[in-house]
Amino acid sequence: APWRLMMSLTPSRGCLLDLPWEDILVPHILCHLPLQQLLSLQRVSKSFQSLIQLYLANMRCFDSSQIGPAIPRAAFINLLKDNEVLQQLALQNCSDWLTDRELLPVIGQNHHLHQIQLKGCAQLSRHALVAISLSCPNLRRLSLAHCEWVDSLSLRSLADHCKALEAVDLTACRQLKDEAICYLVQKCSRLKSLSLAVNANVGDVAVEEIAKSCPELEHLDLTGCLRVKNDSIRVLAEYCPKLRSLKVKHCHNVAESSLSILRSRGVELDVEPPLQRALVLLQDVVGFAPFINLQI
Repeated sequence: APWRLMMSLTPSRGCLLDLPWEDILVPHILCHLPLQQLLSLQRVSKSFQSLIQLYLANMRCFDSSQIGPAIPRAAFINLLKDNEVLQQLALQNCSDWLTDRELLPVIGQNHHLHQIQLKGCAQLSRHALVAISLSCPNLRRLSLAHCEWVDSLSLRSLADHCKALEAVDLTACRQLKDEAICYLVQKCSRLKSLSLAVNANVGDVAVEEIAKSCPELEHLDLTGCLRVKNDSIRVLAEYCPKLRSLKVKHCHNVAESSLSILRSRGVELDVEPPLQRALVLLQDVVGFAPFINLQI
């Protein structure tokens, strides 16, 4: 409907553009249009170009996926060059073109960011994370999945400056070891969601520190963390009463003896109980005890 309205009210009639830009057009009409259509609208006239530039300068959320899989580097720079009010920035899988040179100016002039998504942005460096930590004190959610450039020093900078973090995705950040994770959770005790999946360097020391430092933790992903064992899972069960989901698939040293504690509390697990446990559960629910031989 907003798109049809804008196309019916042409610039020559002077109707649409006579409306207050900042009070009406930007917050109540343009915000309902896909970003890709807004960029096309710039070509209608110079007035529309100015209007769209005003919208881009006041945009609170930028998601590169709204434009398409391949956004040109120059286009990204031009889109956000005047914006200082971004709150959410999503640039996942922009590894073909996104480097520190493009990202750092955007981070440096946007101090209100509370959510940043950089999944798969492989050409960035540790300087990007340091810039985020220094410029975004209100950061709540950060995804660095498959960003192998993340190291312990840049993660320490994040922990020192972004203590309001609630969700961090460090999937496949393989440089990180227990010490760096411990430092992060000690400083960012408000964490509710944390992923350390696909990191063979993460072990019991990190998991136990997560449990003791983050009482608000609800979601933890340890998929493929081969050094994690039963003892730390038991500590997790003891210290994290709000835990809702735990992923431990391919953690070969984690057994049902520790998971059963969480399972009994209703925590969602990605590992099925062994057959004997499943039969016991069936007995409790259906009452088939006389017909089932539990001596397996």
